[in-house]
Amino acid sequence: MLLVWGWLMRGKLAACFGLACILAAGCSTNKTLTPTGGSRADGTVEMSYEVSSLQRAEVNLEQGRTAARERCRAWGYTDAQPFGGEKRTCQEMSGYGCVRYFVSVTYQCLGGARPS
Repeated sequence: MLLVWGWLMRGKLAACFGLACILAAGCSTNKTLTPTGGSRADGTVEMSYEVSSLQRAEVNLEQGRTAARERCRAWGYTDAQPFGGEKRTCQEMSGYGCVRYFVSVTYQCLGGARPS
């Protein structure tokens, strides 16, 4: 009887754990792109955020473009636009794979830099 009870409880625990993982994976998180690099000479601005492997990031690319545009304007350019796609780099590994990513989006400055 105890053996059967233990088997049932183990199954319920595994089912609850699986359900929790599915629910966590379905949660979206708002992320803000922040400047993390770039090159005035190349006219590029790197905007980034961090995200857990269990999160689904909701990113406002227009907010990223606005922040990149401000950086470009400070360098003498007039505008910015996304250049290429996202680049995901693993920041933290576990026995099950990557659990935290650093995600970058590169923006190209437009309009030509004015001599300073």
